[in-house]
Amino acid sequence: MSTIDVHPRIHTRHPEISVGDVVAAMRGMVCYHQRESGEWLSVGFDERNRLLELVYVYDSVKDGFLVYHAMTPPSGRTLRELGLERRG
Repeated sequence: MSTIDVHPRIHTRHPEISVGDVVAAMRGMVCYHQRESGEWLSVGFDERNRLLELVYVYDSVKDGFLVYHAMTPPSGRTLRELGLERRG
């Protein structure tokens, strides 16, 4: 099974998001998309059923993911990029 590493900067910038929240959101992805740069963008549900925006890379040699950006709620730009719409 692939490993999921969470960059410590996430919790530093967003103290309301724990490592467990990020791992849960990775496992509970609703939608994902690989950007031309090679990084991945996704949204998924965390341990508290919040929708998180995630940006990560995959290392095939280590068979693991490094999540280096997470925030909640996802931005409108992210939702549009993923083909989802925010309802007002």
